[in-house]
Amino acid sequence: MKNCKVKVPQALNEPVYNYEVGSTHRQLLKDAIKKIKSERVEIPLIIGGKEYKTEKKVEIRSPHDHSELLGYYYKASKDEIALAINESLKAAKIWSKYDFSERAAIFLKAAELLSTKYRYLINAVTMISISKNAFQAEIDSACELIDFLRFNVYYMQQIYEDQPYSPKGVWNIMQYRPLEGFIFAAPPFNFVSISGNLPTAPVIMGNVSIFKPASSSVYAPYIFMQVLKEAGLPDGVINFLPAQGSEIGEYIFSNPYFAGLHFTGSVETFHNMWSTIAKNIPLYKSYPRIVGETGGKDFIFAHQSADKKALITAIIRGAFEYQGQKCSAVSRVYLPKSLYNEIKDDLFHEIDKIKIGSPEDFRNFMNAVVDKEAFKKISSYIEYAKNSNEAKILKGGKCDDTQGYFIEPTVILTDNPQFKTMTEEIFGPVVTFY
Repeated sequence: MKNCKVKVPQALNEPVYNYEVGSTHRQLLKDAIKKIKSERVEIPLIIGGKEYKTEKKVEIRSPHDHSELLGYYYKASKDEIALAINESLKAAKIWSKYDFSERAAIFLKAAELLSTKYRYLINAVTMISISKNAFQAEIDSACELIDFLRFNVYYMQQIYEDQPYSPKGVWNIMQYRPLEGFIFAAPPFNFVSISGNLPTAPVIMGNVSIFKPASSSVYAPYIFMQVLKEAGLPDGVINFLPAQGSEIGEYIFSNPYFAGLHFTGSVETFHNMWSTIAKNIPLYKSYPRIVGETGGKDFIFAHQSADKKALITAIIRGAFEYQGQKCSAVSRVYLPKSLYNEIKDDLFHEIDKIKIGSPEDFRNFMNAVVDKEAFKKISSYIEYAKNSNEAKILKGGKCDDTQGYFIEPTVILTDNPQFKTMTEEIFGPVVTFY
């Protein structure tokens, strides 16, 4: 802490753009989509500010259209992982000397670039590469990511300003310094905003990070890396390292300078990471900080007095927005039988009106699930329910991967509170009524 008297601009929520028919925003977004589809991107590793391409080349295809090749990304091997660690440690010596106001300026600039120059591009990439509709992309890859950057800078200032009491004749001061090593940032596929937040939040506080994007969502994070570079982030402060999770973990968690984990993803993956870190405690220069958010799906518990229209809206939006691929998505609904009988006709009528298809058609409320693995897992739960004498498919249940990974909004009914779809996480458009 060198200068906590400098005030950064107030953090404000980013307004959501309206992509209604005839709007300028809609046309600019469509133009960005057209541009992306006309190109074949090649996404390199970015280590120490330099681009690297390896022999591990992976196709990027649209989840809603397998025939649509968007480009390729390259995966790191052992050598690139080792190089990224070394570049992070070199950059740490420089970055740790930046004043908090200098760091703030970079990330506020990045937020401004996202809200203007890069807004349509990152939204378009989000729509086409992970199959989000325009509204879902706008509130994620634009608004929430911008808010993360601005609010994190604001929170950084509050941390520095929160100083201990100094009585007469004494000056007590709290100083903050970065961790001695690097942070490993491992985000999920489903939110570009989280993918941007996990590597940058610790960096805003003076740390350095190695950023491994989710394998099914590399394109939008790559755009974000370009934003950070243009905003003035020094080379090597964040190293962009698409890689196989198990392979990169082996080298990251066995390095003495591993200083922290910033993770969002599945419970199983987090358990494995934490267990590995715990076993390696004697190797580390300091005790690693572990920050993680894991899965689990939301539920609705409806009382007989519930507003029926609001309940129907909550079920549909909660369970089926972004194909249910959110940890906040509704997977279970607890209903009195009488209330279920009162809402079921209107609920199913509304579900029938849901349009499913490519996010390029702005009328589609639902799009495709993210990849083949997700499709197979979600459809296996639906098949399980179809073949069980303890459950019944009330609505939907069709799965078709002929052109894209499409799954209908599906409603299951069971009278067993321990039924598989009641107790296990289904990251897709499936909701179980009990």
